[in-house]
Amino acid sequence: MASNTLANLQVNLARNQQLQEQLSSGKLLTKASDSPGGAVIAMQHRADVATLNQYSRNADDGIGWLSMADTALTSASTQMNRARELVLSGLSSGSAGSAEAREAIALEVDNLRESMLNLANTTYLDRPVFGGTTSGAVAYDKNGVYQGDDGKINRSISGNATVRVDTSAEAVFGPEPGNVFNLLGKIASDLRTNPAGLQADLAEVDTAQKRIQAGLSGVGSRYNQVSEMQQTAQNRVLDLRAQLSDVEDIDLPKTITELALQQTAYQAALAATAKVIQPSLVDFLR
Repeated sequence: MASNTLANLQVNLARNQQLQEQLSSGKLLTKASDSPGGAVIAMQHRADVATLNQYSRNADDGIGWLSMADTALTSASTQMNRARELVLSGLSSGSAGSAEAREAIALEVDNLRESMLNLANTTYLDRPVFGGTTSGAVAYDKNGVYQGDDGKINRSISGNATVRVDTSAEAVFGPEPGNVFNLLGKIASDLRTNPAGLQADLAEVDTAQKRIQAGLSGVGSRYNQVSEMQQTAQNRVLDLRAQLSDVEDIDLPKTITELALQQTAYQAALAATAKVIQPSLVDFLR
């Protein structure tokens, strides 16, 4: 009877300790032996959360690249609209216009060219967004010559989706030697020395504008894709965290109640143990 009672006391005490550990840690699972099946599920959920968080970080980086490209191309489109207006002004002046008026227009075109070069050299984290995988600081030099390469910068944003986050310089600014910088330089030269060439320049400006707008549309499409995939990853992380909590977190009110009951049961077991074989040898002799 004494051995059985002591064994039951140990069981009660062990359960009491287990409940106290759960309350102090807030976890049902503190080691794999607590629930082998639950431990496997928890580890899988944690691995999935880590993977999805990495996809979300990749998407953040991709959004940074695409945002810079979007801002630069939006400004470039505005600049090309202004260039078109200046070409039309030059055509209106024609050869009969004053050289001073055409020179003023040409100077503004020169300024637009410098501004376009600055936009083409837009950087993200010190890397040119239109420079491919180049390690250089600029995509174009001051003469409008491309300094980048044809490499692509991709970001994995899900298990089966990889998105290009840089933008092809040739696709938006045109191939050499007919890129937009050379075009603006030619417009300025024609304004000064060959007004008759402005008609052909106008057609080239329209082509360059369409190219930039197409590039802007492509950037916007990729931006939306990356944003949507990032939101999907973040929503999935929330779901997994809820499932992980169901597996390894305690139900606080229930655990507190169980601990109170267990402590009461332990006190009752102690009282029962104190009464085991109370009669002594003297009582027997009497």
